[in-house]
Amino acid sequence: MNLSESARAVFAVLAAAGTATRPRLAADAGLSKPTVSSAVAELEVAGLAAHSGTASSGTGRNAAVYRLGPAAGSVLAVDLGPALTRVHGCALDGTLLAEATSSRTDAVDAVRKALGALPADAPLRSIVVAVGDVTTRDREGTGMRPATAKAGPVFDAIAVELPPRVPVHLENNVNCAALAELHEGAARDRRTFGYLRIGVGVGLGIVVGGEVLRGANGAAGELARLPYPWDEGREPRREALEDQIGARSLLRRTRQAWRDTDGPCPRTADRLFALAGEGHATAAAVVAQHAADVGRIAAAVTAVLDPGLIVLGGSTGADPQLLPGVRAELERLSWPTEVVSSTVGDSGTVVGAARLAVARGVQNVTEPAGAKD
Repeated sequence: MNLSESARAVFAVLAAAGTATRPRLAADAGLSKPTVSSAVAELEVAGLAAHSGTASSGTGRNAAVYRLGPAAGSVLAVDLGPALTRVHGCALDGTLLAEATSSRTDAVDAVRKALGALPADAPLRSIVVAVGDVTTRDREGTGMRPATAKAGPVFDAIAVELPPRVPVHLENNVNCAALAELHEGAARDRRTFGYLRIGVGVGLGIVVGGEVLRGANGAAGELARLPYPWDEGREPRREALEDQIGARSLLRRTRQAWRDTDGPCPRTADRLFALAGEGHATAAAVVAQHAADVGRIAAAVTAVLDPGLIVLGGSTGADPQLLPGVRAELERLSWPTEVVSSTVGDSGTVVGAARLAVARGVQNVTEPAGAKD
């Protein structure tokens, strides 16, 4: 948009604050009060800011309070998870406006529902889709798509439902969850850490200096590509580590370890962990071995990154029962490193994707025409 530099700065501050007085806008934007007054007036004319009441200034005078206007628009975040699709629609100040959840096979319905719940008169500024894959440019170089068949078909199905001419950004789902941990979860007071997700698959979100490290190919943290097994007489194969550590393999090892006297064999990881928590000996032994395996992955991560903190997430990784075993194995094999469980839960990926979508939406409003990538 053709906004003045001061109006762009004030809009960015207002989006981050949600609501703010002119003195607050001046202080946070580093601008003079007259300049802020002019910028606010410009934003009001464009519908990007609106008066939302007054607040006491503490000096006996009331100060006008401003919020984003209806023309500021909204963003959409889509998490194409292995089992569920979660969709959030948000205003540019991060306020949740719409949400929908469906099975992965009904991803299109969830996207339609969330889009339909967004304000009809608010322009959609940005869309972020979180996928369990590395992303790449399409053959024409005009857009992004999953690099492999993991998420490709589902992404293609929802892509035709997305509004045209709205910027769509694909991001790895583990990176999105790492952003949620950084801003709202277990790593809020840390600038450097590793988010280790263990579930159906395995992955690592690397945060250094408050920024996600993506790598030259966008593949930083793709633990599934670590050579495994690495032993005499056994040839490493692609994604063998994920096959060994993932939830399906965990349940396969559970079936192998289960005895006739143990009762019904758990069919889900949740049930396995529940039995272990109740003191079931075989379940506890399987979980303990899983913790040691995860601890070895954490040790490999620590040997390369030395992050100081590892946050364990994912459908099995986030269970607190893993913490003692992971910590013990990591301490045995590598440098002193704090290990904690994720606190953002199953919604971490879509929450992180929404934060990224908001940042890109604000950028789309505040960057001069022609400056966007």
